[in-house]
Amino acid sequence: MKNFIYKNPTKIIFGEGQIAKLSDEIPTDAKILMLYGGGSIKKNGIYDQVMEALGSRTLVEFGGVPANPEYEVLMEAVELISKEKLDYILAVGGGSVIDGAKFIAAAVNYKGEEPWDILAKGEEIHEAVPFSTVLTLPATGSEMNSGAVISRRSTKDKHSFGSPLLYPQCSILDPTVIHSLPKRQLANGVVDSFNHVLEQYLTYPTDAILQDHFAESILQTLVEVGEKVIENPKDYKMASNFMWSCTMALNGLIAQGVPTDWGVHGIGHELTALYGIDHARTLAIVGPRYYEHTFESKKVKLAQYAERVWNIGEGSLEDKAKQAINKTESFYHSLGVDTRLSDYTDDYEGTAETIEKRFSERGWEGIGENKSVTPNDVKEIIKATY
Repeated sequence: MKNFIYKNPTKIIFGEGQIAKLSDEIPTDAKILMLYGGGSIKKNGIYDQVMEALGSRTLVEFGGVPANPEYEVLMEAVELISKEKLDYILAVGGGSVIDGAKFIAAAVNYKGEEPWDILAKGEEIHEAVPFSTVLTLPATGSEMNSGAVISRRSTKDKHSFGSPLLYPQCSILDPTVIHSLPKRQLANGVVDSFNHVLEQYLTYPTDAILQDHFAESILQTLVEVGEKVIENPKDYKMASNFMWSCTMALNGLIAQGVPTDWGVHGIGHELTALYGIDHARTLAIVGPRYYEHTFESKKVKLAQYAERVWNIGEGSLEDKAKQAINKTESFYHSLGVDTRLSDYTDDYEGTAETIEKRFSERGWEGIGENKSVTPNDVKEIIKATY
């Protein structure tokens, strides 16, 4: 196991009816920007619960954060905070809204030339507006980590960033909020969180026994509850285990002391930027083909994954590893998630070359845990998804 330092300062308040606890967590004199997405929170009762909890606190609303949070939209919120002299952000939504809150928190007091440089150039963040979250869509784990992914409409770019200053102060996780979610969003949440674990698990052995078991237990739980929570999101047992699995998948714990990959995400982001495909579905498209392409370097962990998560006991190491990839793809299909780029667009010819060029132009000469997946490899992986 590698050396590591782990600190996660986010306070989690979990369970039914806990949105009311916001009144204890946000300062009474806070001047709040409340950030949300398309407005579903005003139809499902979450908005009313939040407003009741906030009481008479100064509040300015900013809705309309898109499913892939866009720089152009978020900069409007940055300007609003400055104009209204607000000093706190409350993100009420899923990962996109929470990611948006993180960027806004970092951009408000950014002293550089343009806040986009935080993303495109990796500029360091020295100050951030405090924020908390009310999670409405389990998937990304953004409610308990310090990273985010932001898109820019004008250039069709999508970049990740992070800072220790961008952990939420508090996150409310009430599993009952998923009752009214569409099946598509629930399926996306299962696939997204499943892939978050795989990116931190399917690398190479480092004798991190406990970390492996942590990761495997999250994967096993998602397999157990995935289809059930999609069919009946009002089942509290399924909903609560689903929500907590999504949070645990990317709160930093299972990444400690082990190598991580994130190549599937890096390639998947390009498909979202180019075609607007749901983030989780890009991972389902890229993942199986990525693991086939990197098979030799990952086959030991793939075989372990086959044995411990999919209960595959027969066959050689290579056979088990191949079955693990097949089982993963079949799992996505069981959730109603397609795994080919050609399932989502007819305009896929040339996509592989376009993404290869974008990687090369950015200087991304090697991705993956060994930095061995080159732009040409990325091209071949994408071609295999057609």
